[in-house]
Amino acid sequence: MIRFFHTADIHFGVENYGKIDPQTGIHTRLLDFKNSFAHCVDMAIEQNIDFLIFAGDAYKTATPTPTQQKLLLQQFLRLQKAGIPAVIIVGNHDHPLSFGKATALDLFGDLPVDGFHIFAKPGVIKLETKNGPIQVVGIPWPSRHNLLARHATVRFKTAHEITQNLSLEVCKIINNIAEKLDPNIPAILGGHLTVTSGVFSGSEKTAVFGNDPVFLPSQLAIKPFDYIALGHLHRHQDLNKGGRCPLVYAGSIERVDFGERNDTKGFCDVTISSGSYETRTTSYKFELLPTRPMIQIDIKMSPTPDQTKFILEKIKDYDLTDAIVKIVYHLPPDVKDAVNLAAIYRACADAIHVAAIVPIHTQVKRERRAQINIDMDQTSMLTAYLTEKCCSTEKIDHLIRQADALRCELDNEQSFEENSSIEAEQDAALL
Repeated sequence: MIRFFHTADIHFGVENYGKIDPQTGIHTRLLDFKNSFAHCVDMAIEQNIDFLIFAGDAYKTATPTPTQQKLLLQQFLRLQKAGIPAVIIVGNHDHPLSFGKATALDLFGDLPVDGFHIFAKPGVIKLETKNGPIQVVGIPWPSRHNLLARHATVRFKTAHEITQNLSLEVCKIINNIAEKLDPNIPAILGGHLTVTSGVFSGSEKTAVFGNDPVFLPSQLAIKPFDYIALGHLHRHQDLNKGGRCPLVYAGSIERVDFGERNDTKGFCDVTISSGSYETRTTSYKFELLPTRPMIQIDIKMSPTPDQTKFILEKIKDYDLTDAIVKIVYHLPPDVKDAVNLAAIYRACADAIHVAAIVPIHTQVKRERRAQINIDMDQTSMLTAYLTEKCCSTEKIDHLIRQADALRCELDNEQSFEENSSIEAEQDAALL
């Protein structure tokens, strides 16, 4: 049995919703991400796994700070000292997106120590572990810049066509490598890729799905792979449940923003049996990590003279200790915001950070005006108005008849007055 951990999307450098830690001088959010990854490394060393595969996005950007690089390197060196190899795949956040420039993870491949295997371009390695060999295929984030550099004619295609070509080229690479693998040795595919049926979460929803080269589960979960270790999407999910080959996103190790506040965070503990492809079995479990809670308190305000007291009572229902907090309160229509923000902040003193206190003003529903214009006669205008007010057909007919009767009566009175005026003028002329 070969056992390994699968993790991804460490994102060192995400430093929103926090403050500087007075003891270390490091941002608390950077420490949160470091502590989550350190917990994963602790378990790997304690349980003496065969290797760890990291499926991309070690940093927030391709230009990490020296502090971020130091914290990440410290954790990977702990694995190396424990004799646990690390397979590292370059993600889109690690990639400079420029042909010829080094990625943020290339440094690990140049260290004068054994145990680091970097995939900055597609490839395959045969990894010798404590419990036998395993074949690892690595597919980093497919960069269109590299495709444009290799194929000059591609630059004249549309963005959609370039994305399609990139997906097809990566599929060809995966199939060509898979055909050369030994089916009697366990094999896994690691990649930083977007699968069509994957669910985006939180900050990843801002990604333009049409610009990502996408892949069908059937294009990745092919023979002789026993497990597909993916990174890029922040929500943990298995896109081939019940299938021969699990196709798994480990998800991010910490919550990046409030869009991920309800997501569970962790890593995958994977076991693959030995033998031929037909007899091998794969199992995994999702191990939870101790992450910092993000709590969003949504409050629907009732008409009350003391809005602040109403919110404070709602806050008491939550344990805000060391949490990142966001409060959203919805005001009734035409009600002025009179919340004492200072009192709300004091009530959240146990939280490590209050991200925002956001009032939502409920819009007064405006009635849609009937479509009336000057070319319409009085009956048509009245019919349009009553229809807009959702009157029944019988009521509309009745009101129109009454209006016609009134109009006839007014017309008769007007004719009588005009005739009387003419007669008076004639009498005055005779006199």
